[in-house]
Formats: sequence, C-alpha cells, structure tokens
Amino acid sequence: MNYLLFPIIFIGLIILFSSFFTVKQQTVVVVERFGKFLSLRNSGLQLKIPIVDRIAGRVNLRIQQLDVIIETKTKDNVFVKMKVSVQFKVLQEKAYEAFYKLEYPHDQITSYVFDVVRAEVPKLKLDDVFERKDDIAIAVKRELNEAMTTYGYDIINTLITDIDPDIQVKNAMNRINAADREKTAAEYEAEAGRIRIVAKAKAEAESKRLQGQGIADQRREIARGLVESVDVLNKVGINSQEASALIVVTQHYDTLQAIGADANSNLILLPNSPQAGSDMLNNMVASFTASNQVGEAMKNANKTKKVNKKDISNDNFGIEDSEEV
Repeated sequence: MNYLLFPIIFIGLIILFSSFFTVKQQTVVVVERFGKFLSLRNSGLQLKIPIVDRIAGRVNLRIQQLDVIIETKTKDNVFVKMKVSVQFKVLQEKAYEAFYKLEYPHDQITSYVFDVVRAEVPKLKLDDVFERKDDIAIAVKRELNEAMTTYGYDIINTLITDIDPDIQVKNAMNRINAADREKTAAEYEAEAGRIRIVAKAKAEAESKRLQGQGIADQRREIARGLVESVDVLNKVGINSQEASALIVVTQHYDTLQAIGADANSNLILLPNSPQAGSDMLNNMVASFTASNQVGEAMKNANKTKKVNKKDISNDNFGIEDSEEV
C-alpha cells in the first residue's frame, strides 16, 4: 500500500508545480486551453490548470532590430548594396495580433523594405542616394507603419546604415575625387606662385627705386663737394680749369689706390707711369682752356648774328616808310 502512495504523491507534486509558471519583464505569455486562445499573461508568477492549459508562446515587447541588405539600381544604372536597419517593437495591447496574425514577422518586414527601397532608389542618381538617404529611410518607415500597425507592430525608426556601390564605381569615384583635389591643389600652388612673383617684383622695384635714389643722392653730394672744393681752390689763386683738373687727377689716384688695395684685382691701367699723372693734368688744363675759347667764340658769333638781324629789320622798316612818303 505504501509503495503505491509514493508514486501518487510524486505525480501530484509534479502536477502542482506545473500549475505555476513565471513571465519575464517586457514579455507576454499566450495561454491556450485545448488549443484555443485563453488569455495573455504579463510578467510575474502566473497560474494555469495543468494538462488543460498550456503555454502557446511568448511575445517579446522589447525594441528589436532587423538588418536588411538590399541590392538595387540607381537612375544612372549603378548597382548599389544598401543596409537598412529597422527598429521595431510589439505593442502590448496588440500582442494577440502580433502572435496570431503573423507567423514570420521578420520576413514580412523584409519584404516591405525591399519593396520601398527598390521603388525609391531607381528614381535617384548615385550622388543623390548618398545625399537623400534620410528621405529613403523616412519613406520606408512610413510604409512599414501603415502595413505593420495592423499586426500589432510599431516601427520605431529606420536607418540607412550603409551604401556600398560596385567596386569599379567606387574606384572611379575615388579617382574623380583625387583629380578634383589635385586640381584644387594646383590652383592654390599657382596662386601662391603668382603671389611670390608679384611680391618679388614689388621688392625688386622698390630696391631699384631706393638704389636710384641713393645714387642720385650720392652724385648730388659729390657735385656739392666738387663745388666746395673749386671754391676753396679759387680762394688760393687757382682758377676753375686748374681746380677741375686737379680734382680729376686726385680722384684718379684715389681710384688707383682702391684698386691696389684689392689683392685679387687683375685690372691693368695703360699707360700708368709716374709721368702719366702730370701729362693727364696738362692735357686736361689744355682741353678745358680750348673748350672755354671755343665756347667764347660761339657766344660772340651768336651775338653778331643777332645784331645783324636787328639791323636788317630796321633797314626794311625805313624803306617801307620812305615808300609811303
């Protein structure tokens, strides 16, 4: 008798414990009785009738993500692979529809994503696909919300996380981008070269201007010094011709001294004897005297011509007066 009691007690305990079950947070359990929907059980400790009731399934209420990879063609006949991430969740009040109306919800969502993307991308060129990917994502979300709300699903967000063109297209785009950057770099380098040339030209012009101004100032001071030297020599009885010749000879010897001070100079002056200085002085005095005489003769000739012209005009005037008388 005792041997029969233990199995009965054991079976009774199993049945008792099988009557209780737990439901995790953000989860809904679907309970059926004899294959027919009975109720939805929320999180916590729950009770069901053993053998009669059974757990048909569990519905996850947390936000889920489904990644869909689609290959499609753009308006300019470029094939691209796009990765669309769909974030969705089951509405708690529509857990019944989510469990019983859709057997494979992921496949249903994937089909809608394919349909929308392949309808939108062929309208755009490749560059526009990159620029307007948010518009494509909004169109996918709008279409999914209209279709999936009936089945108890709420589309939280859709994201275009990757756009991958064909490898040859990417290489061509990289070459275009590189060429454009090289063109920009060349333009900047050319502009920099132009600025350097203009700056160098301005610097050279300013240098020439200052150099010319310096030479002019130098010559002006030399002339002023020569005038002062001639005045000093005139005061001691040396006339202007002799003073000029003396100054030139002095500058000649100063030049010889400057040339001789340079050890690497190969300049040779011919003739360059001790008598050369005296000869130069005599020749310059004679030339200055001759030039003064020629100048005086030309001045006298010009005065004579002016007097003759004046007499001729007076004579003509007298003739005209006599004729009138």
